[in-house]
Amino acid sequence: MSDNYMINPDLEFIKEIQARGGDSLKKCFQCATCSVACPISPDKKPFPRKEMISASWGLKDKLVGNGDIWLCHNCGDCSTLCPRGAKPGDVLAAIRSYAISEYAAPKAVGKLISDPKKIPVLFAIPTIIFLVVGLITGLLDFTPELNEHGQIAHHLFFSSWLVDMLFVPLAIWVVAVFAMGLKRFIGDIHKNALEDGKTDKKEIEAKGFIEALIRVIPKIITHKQFSQCGENSGRATPHMMVLFSFVGLFIVTSIFFVVLYGFGIHGPYAQFNPVKVLANISGIALVIGGLLLLKTRMDKTDEVSTYQDWYLIGLVLGLGVTGMLTELTRLSGMAELTYLLYFIHLTFVFNLFFFLPFSKLAHLVYRTVAMTYNEYSGREVSNT
Repeated sequence: MSDNYMINPDLEFIKEIQARGGDSLKKCFQCATCSVACPISPDKKPFPRKEMISASWGLKDKLVGNGDIWLCHNCGDCSTLCPRGAKPGDVLAAIRSYAISEYAAPKAVGKLISDPKKIPVLFAIPTIIFLVVGLITGLLDFTPELNEHGQIAHHLFFSSWLVDMLFVPLAIWVVAVFAMGLKRFIGDIHKNALEDGKTDKKEIEAKGFIEALIRVIPKIITHKQFSQCGENSGRATPHMMVLFSFVGLFIVTSIFFVVLYGFGIHGPYAQFNPVKVLANISGIALVIGGLLLLKTRMDKTDEVSTYQDWYLIGLVLGLGVTGMLTELTRLSGMAELTYLLYFIHLTFVFNLFFFLPFSKLAHLVYRTVAMTYNEYSGREVSNT
């Protein structure tokens, strides 16, 4: 005799998924073509068919805390081969967007970044903070002199102390928000994995999880899953360019931080300084990668592109373009313009950090954790 289950559909959840780009959800008639077509779906409890079932029934708890929605890289194979045009890839992308908003707090910040009408507010916030704190502390000087070498120096306009005074607490805020969200996320995906029979491990062991993370990192760095995708395999190159650009810029920032506070050496640094070369290469790669992401997104007219997608591309391009123009105008001796561009560049950096746990960029963290859990649980992945 079969078991009986009481289902309590969350209709508002269904509407929210449809509003976030999953409006094709109800076309699904459960043929399982998507799970067969997916080149990276695990052999045990494959996705995305079961996710489409849960989404159709509005089973929010089964989806938001489901690690499999993050294993999907939205390669597009399932959507292309779907005989009903249900576009499972777009549906899972919508669910991921919803999951980010559920795990990040405070939710008011998430709503702010999800509303395209609030873009002016997103940039007004750092602008006001920079001006108020800078003027109160005297660390923002609108008429800076040249440095001792007769060069334009951005730290004489927007002090390095002001940058760190604002961005170090900001980085701590990001870590704290992610930490709270990930604690819930890991607990939820483990609970769901146990219920669905994806794992037989009763408790998560820290050592084993860290070892799994170490094994997963090379897959992320090489974009192994992207290379297995058929429809969107071309996304691998721009994604890798953007990823390695951010890694390179993080290394540069860390080194210059040590040089500044450890040795008291202010910029600007020589153009042929190895660290400066890495910075310029990373900046150029960020711009090119952003343009390629834009082209790829515009070319895929059959896929849903949400405001969050365009916001992310705009943020990447804004960071890259303002950063490189700030450098070029400084070298050209255009003081007023380079100071203005530097100020704008910092507002983009502020947006990158402050809204990171609430934007699509958060998928870098959640997907990494989900892939690590999948590796830790010992599930096999087909075609690897």
